[in-house]
Amino acid sequence: MKKLAPVLVVDEIEPCLPFWYKLGFEKTVEVPEGDTLGFVILKKGPVEIMYQTQRSVEKDLPSLAKESYHSALFIEVDALDPVIEAMKGTEALFPERRTFYGAREIGYREPGGNAVTFAEFE
Repeated sequence: MKKLAPVLVVDEIEPCLPFWYKLGFEKTVEVPEGDTLGFVILKKGPVEIMYQTQRSVEKDLPSLAKESYHSALFIEVDALDPVIEAMKGTEALFPERRTFYGAREIGYREPGGNAVTFAEFE
């Protein structure tokens, strides 16, 4: 295995993009679906996140589209403070904390309903 690129399935992609743009991600691929986006890839350094709309999944994988689910992401960062600064004005899912496994972390919910935890290890 070489890498993991999560695909987050949402109703609409466009409301999710500003969350990632604040953190310095760039859209590297987009697939339109009518007047909206059906699929995108966002990238920052070696980290890649993909979004696909429920409508697009229904066309690609009809059996999967019948299920209801959300995802959670855990992203390790070199420094947590720049993330906290970039996300000012965004409500935290949980406040900054120190964990038993040695991480300083904070979580947010991105507009598609998925939980995103950012963690710094010393």
